[in-house]
Amino acid sequence: MRRVEQWPVAGVTDPRVAELRGAVARLRRELAGYPGEFPDRAVAEDELAALDAMAASGAPEVLRLRRSLLLIAGSIGSVSALSVAVKGVREAVDLFGEPPR
Repeated sequence: MRRVEQWPVAGVTDPRVAELRGAVARLRRELAGYPGEFPDRAVAEDELAALDAMAASGAPEVLRLRRSLLLIAGSIGSVSALSVAVKGVREAVDLFGEPPR
């Protein structure tokens, strides 16, 4: 299991939430700095905003996190320049465990 860095985020006590917010912020920055255009860029940006809002609430729903992750990965597609940041978001979502069956 990956060690979760514990960076202080105002009002956040769950280190998984801090990790998710950090990963989302990194991907948002990289996406903003990516010069190329692709058809579903707006979808990725919207879902990153949704992930950040869920994390800010403090108790994100695992199914919704995973749905957003799927939409982000699908919308970014094969933009290899963003793959490390997408992986970071996936790893942060994985910290919340599997969705209930």
